[in-house]
Amino acid sequence: MQPRVIICSGGKLGAWAIEHIQEGDLLIGADSGARFLVGHGFRPDIAIGDFDSVSVEELNLIRESSGQVIACDPVDKDYTDTEMAFRLALDLKPSEILLLGALGTRFDHSLANVHLLALAGEQDIDASIIDEHNKISLLRRRSGIRKLNYPNVSLLPLSKTVTGITLTGFRYPLHESTLSIGQSLGISNILLEDSGTIDLREGLLLVIQSRD
Repeated sequence: MQPRVIICSGGKLGAWAIEHIQEGDLLIGADSGARFLVGHGFRPDIAIGDFDSVSVEELNLIRESSGQVIACDPVDKDYTDTEMAFRLALDLKPSEILLLGALGTRFDHSLANVHLLALAGEQDIDASIIDEHNKISLLRRRSGIRKLNYPNVSLLPLSKTVTGITLTGFRYPLHESTLSIGQSLGISNILLEDSGTIDLREGLLLVIQSRD
């Protein structure tokens, strides 16, 4: 099995992010995400981006401290730095992709990064976005879910509709239900035990686990 890939992007990062990095993970730093990794003593396997968010001195340090650096022109490119890193991660066929620093003050970038999860779903690769308060995953099939440190679980369709949703182990159950974009029915559910199950028949379902 290929290793898990951790992508550090240029959004909000902090000490909490370090806790998610495990020995054996393949590390990709996207733009200033590479600076974050290097600054915390990690050696990115790959650093990628236009690096317009780092100084010349920081870029030199990234080059010295990374296994491979893939730099591109900041204007003549079709993808954001995070999407370039994500597509590169998909090509590696990993067991899982974890995005750190993918959420921040720029909502357009944050939303675009959430949409990247659909690319992983197309290849049946598990992928999640994690920040200090949220874990965002995309489901296309039956999946178990663990409470961990997140008391709230919200379900939002990423496709126009998601059909056949059945929840087991939740305070507010659903059975063979349909969620459509624009509905808030799936917001703020609660697991009754440490784990539960989400079934669905068709569609792309965002599962957002959160804490205040």
